Amino acid sequence: MSQIIQFRNHIEAPLRLHRAHTELRAPAAVVPPLPPSTAMIIYRDLISHGEMFSDIYKIWEIANGLCLEVEGKMVSRTEGTIDDSLIGGNASAEGPEGEGTHATVITGVDIVINHHLQETSFTKESYKKYIKVYMKSIKGRLEEQKPNRVKSFMTGATEQIKHILANFNNYQFFIGKNMNPDGMVALLDFHEDGVTPYVIFFKDGLEMEKC
Repeated sequence: MSQIIQFRNHIEAPLRLHRAHTELRAPAAVVPPLPPSTAMIIYRDLISHGEMFSDIYKIWEIANGLCLEVEGKMVSRTEGTIDDSLIGGNASAEGPEGEGTHATVITGVDIVINHHLQETSFTKESYKKYIKVYMKSIKGRLEEQKPNRVKSFMTGATEQIKHILANFNNYQFFIGKNMNPDGMVALLDFHEDGVTPYVIFFKDGLEMEKC
């Protein structure tokens, strides 16, 4: 896994409630984890090919299979260290860090930090313009590769976009490390407890890579 980049020195986890979260996730299907001996799967943006997340997190299919909800957690790390879960290590066995160093502590959502996601911003109107172009791009890919999927995708996408716009102020927006403006914009929100973050990705906008 590539070196972790700096996200922010400090992030205040917004205690925002997803007012329609129950509706969004019902019914929800847990994406089954791979057997321990199977290689990790990296989920990449279909358009930019940038890394978005991996299968080390809890993943649910939501919105009738249109999206994947990936549950993360708030973490604090010393700049330059690597998340042990990504490499199978055990930080507690390594001993304390050396004294006298001036380390920078990075606090944020593990999905964002681990996969170098970059925060961006939208107004509601600019998001409408973006998502219209993005959906057209995904539709074009499906027409080439999965034509039987197009109708259900477009129907589901229309309803999901309405939901996103209705809850627009709940979300933070993230794109991949390469910051391709044509790629997927992931949506970060928090569960009803106000402290557990999750990120929503359009399933048809992802490609999987074993590594």
